[in-house]
Amino acid sequence: MRVDVTTWSLEMNTPSELRPAPRPRGPVEIREAVLPSPELGRFLYTAAGGNWYWIDRLPWTYDQWLERLSLPRVETWVIYVDGTPAAYFELDGAIENDVEIAYLGVLPALIGRRFGGWLLTEAIRRAWAMGARRVWVHTCTLDAPHALANYQARGMRIFAEHSEVLDLPDEPPGAWPGAGIRGPHAAITPATTI
Repeated sequence: MRVDVTTWSLEMNTPSELRPAPRPRGPVEIREAVLPSPELGRFLYTAAGGNWYWIDRLPWTYDQWLERLSLPRVETWVIYVDGTPAAYFELDGAIENDVEIAYLGVLPALIGRRFGGWLLTEAIRRAWAMGARRVWVHTCTLDAPHALANYQARGMRIFAEHSEVLDLPDEPPGAWPGAGIRGPHAAITPATTI
């Protein structure tokens, strides 16, 4: 299907602009996945992004995943709830003085439990700790419904916006072939088809 997609680029230029979200209640922890693991990287990408047309990396080979995750200023952080992966973010500090929040997502079973704001808070804090002079991110109309609002609520500001028409599969890919769309937003489809 052909879909009109709007993409926003947002940034934060000083740590003082961060408006943190509270830590979720219960047994929640955050840990960096220090060892480059293509298996873990692909699992997190497909599990968190399967509802939202995260398809760019689906054709990647094992070696492409390993190359990406082995870059010295690419970090993957995982949030665990009761010892179970619940959400993650990937930071990319490859461009001097900038740290991009390359990916940030919550697994479908835990959407709606207020992890997103804290996840983003921790991603921004870690980006500043990496020595950033600017933290930035892209989001679009294909992302979770509250993604843009979450970025803005944390203090990020839009610095660019563009729209384009994309050819997409009729449905998001799900976490793996045949898994389907899961979680409280399972019925959401792109707003504008052409």
